[in-house]
Amino acid sequence: MPNANEDNPSALNQVQSRAVSELLRVSPVADELARRFQEAGFSLALVGGSVRDALLGRLGNDLDFTTDARPEDVLKIMRPWADAVWEVGIAFGTVGGQKDARVGDVSQSFQIEVTTYRSEAYDRTSRKPEVSYGDSIEQDLVRRDFTVNAMAVSLPEKEFIDPHGGLDDLAARVLRTPSTPEASFSDDPLRMMRAARFAAQLDFEVAPDVVAAMKAMSERIEIVSSERVRDELNKLVLSAHPRKGLTLLVDTGLAERVLPELPELRLERDEHHRHKDVYDHTLIVLEQAMALEENGPDLTLRLAALLHDIGKPRTRRFETDGRVSFHHHEVVGAKMTKKRMTELKYSNELVKDVSRLVELHLRFHGYGTGEWTDSAVRRYVRDAGPLLDRLHKLTRSDCTTRNKRKATALSRAYDGLEERIAQLQEQEELDAIRPDLDGNQIMEVLGVAPGPVIGQAYKFLLELRLENGPMEYGAAVSALKEWWAAQN
Repeated sequence: MPNANEDNPSALNQVQSRAVSELLRVSPVADELARRFQEAGFSLALVGGSVRDALLGRLGNDLDFTTDARPEDVLKIMRPWADAVWEVGIAFGTVGGQKDARVGDVSQSFQIEVTTYRSEAYDRTSRKPEVSYGDSIEQDLVRRDFTVNAMAVSLPEKEFIDPHGGLDDLAARVLRTPSTPEASFSDDPLRMMRAARFAAQLDFEVAPDVVAAMKAMSERIEIVSSERVRDELNKLVLSAHPRKGLTLLVDTGLAERVLPELPELRLERDEHHRHKDVYDHTLIVLEQAMALEENGPDLTLRLAALLHDIGKPRTRRFETDGRVSFHHHEVVGAKMTKKRMTELKYSNELVKDVSRLVELHLRFHGYGTGEWTDSAVRRYVRDAGPLLDRLHKLTRSDCTTRNKRKATALSRAYDGLEERIAQLQEQEELDAIRPDLDGNQIMEVLGVAPGPVIGQAYKFLLELRLENGPMEYGAAVSALKEWWAAQN
């Protein structure tokens, strides 16, 4: 598509013109910042995702700019103007900042990134890209990942720049690369994962030649650091259409290198179809978990849904009676989850929470459909701890049977469990279950000093509390003395 700055007003139709106008209307900082660059002898353009999102009508307050100014010049321009400036990405030519401005009658805070025209590429052995600066916006745009991210609006003159047909691809909802996909992915292999991520975020199709290059070059992703892979995976999983992106990762072979447990779920069915497709089941569970989210995307819940059955391939057994079993797959899966998430450099807290949910996702079924005892309810709540709400969602999502009668029965059974939990929570403060005697009281009753025996006594009283509910002080003392006598 020809550039708007070639005196061709047809480059943007009226709807697109309104989108860019709206972008600039709600972003008064753009013109103001551009004038400062212009006065310093540099150019500035809104670029990439900001332009794409404006055209899609989904622009937020994060604005990306590109410039011919070097980072040290960008700092000189932004420091007197922005409310805050940071240099975290300056090694890669990016200066960040925050600017508060009034949009109509509303005060808003804008997050700004200004990046010097650049190109970056990996060599065959380095895990870090080499960055070199360019001198033209055309050179900058051709090095970008996809044509829909290779559009710009030069400021303050507001000329639309689209040398690679990104506007057409945006209309067609397709992801293509500005240069050949082979050259693009060789420069930065992470772009293969970004293709899957953008497909999931935007619900776009990926061009056939791009998919072919992803299949042919999937091993190149191994040169990318675990942290960068993890960040792209998070964005994909948190998107509106994660199935689309995950399927692309699996079909191209990328998942085998970054999340091999996922393609391993594609267990071959035996001739009698005695077990369901675990891979497809997993994607359905993920989507059903998403439908239960209440306060936006929940990474912990979504990762738990994605990984909850990864222990099945290692535990599958064909029983003599014709059934297929996966005994203890939740325990095996929890260990596998911990290992994979640790390798992807997730935080210890997130690793612990997701692994725990994987370990507990079958706990409900262990009680059958009968009436839950108070003791069982207490233990369920105690073991879930702060993850209880997520465990509710994961357990409900794990029902993918097409048998409506069975699905209804399971749903009612879980309704019953949640009602029992609510009843006991009112009576016993289940969220803070602890023994009826504390450590000091235990030492006083037993007449002993601090030591291992106090922990043993505490554990005994906790089990008693879980089994029988709250006890009066005198009853707890009697039980403790009886236990102590049995120990001696």
